Amino acid sequence: MSDAPGRVAVRKTYKLFIGGKFPRSESGRSYLVADTNVALASRKDVRDAVLAARAAVKGWAGATAYNRGQILYRVAEMLEGRRDQFVALGVPADEVDAAIDRWVWYAGWSDKIAQVYGGANPVAGPYFNLSAPEPTGVVGVVAPAEPALLALVSVIAPAIVTGNTVVVLVGESAPLPAVTLAEVLATSDLPGGVVNLLTGRPAETAPWLASHMDVNALDLTGVTDPELAADLEVKAAENLKRVLRPAPTDHDWHADPGLARMTTLLETKTVWHPKGQ
Repeated sequence: MSDAPGRVAVRKTYKLFIGGKFPRSESGRSYLVADTNVALASRKDVRDAVLAARAAVKGWAGATAYNRGQILYRVAEMLEGRRDQFVALGVPADEVDAAIDRWVWYAGWSDKIAQVYGGANPVAGPYFNLSAPEPTGVVGVVAPAEPALLALVSVIAPAIVTGNTVVVLVGESAPLPAVTLAEVLATSDLPGGVVNLLTGRPAETAPWLASHMDVNALDLTGVTDPELAADLEVKAAENLKRVLRPAPTDHDWHADPGLARMTTLLETKTVWHPKGQ
């Protein structure tokens, strides 16, 4: 019985989320949050997560936009089913609802962003000139600490809906909504490696993510230290990573997110083709 004299309760241990699995940190480190153990990611965990993200790029980018949208919608369905669990973790109910709605919103853009961001270009000559957006590849993300769930969803969903894969660093202050979201992702048809979540100290792991030569873009939205942000941008420049700079401290995560987060993480391919006579 749970109230037996002298009994020591089994403390839950939240692990990392890499390649669709839940490994412990290779360092064996963890820290205590709300009477639960949370993994403290290391440099080696960053490397493992990037490998998993890279391996998932081909299949995820090659999936149809319709299929990606269906999977994002499935995430929303699963999150709706676990709404009370997130509220029990201390996430305000209106934030959980906003996070669910945001998954649905981005799911709807999956097969529409190419029509808005691409198209036929007028040229002088007997040619068709067409521009089409393509995913950048592997995106490293430093997630904002607050609001823990909505901000996290707001940096993950726009990156993956267009075919990118992500490695997300979640800070020490509020990791439980993130690792619980990982449990949702693991049961929502999302292929392993598309989203990888590392909890711990971004100031320790972000430099390795920024300097990794197999990462194509860097989202620094959650970085609050200007010196760290500047250092990460310098490291990102080594292989010309696209960089999303930190969000303003007064950023309203409940506001309409717009298209900027999707389009910044896209490349544009332009094709010329002669017209028939």
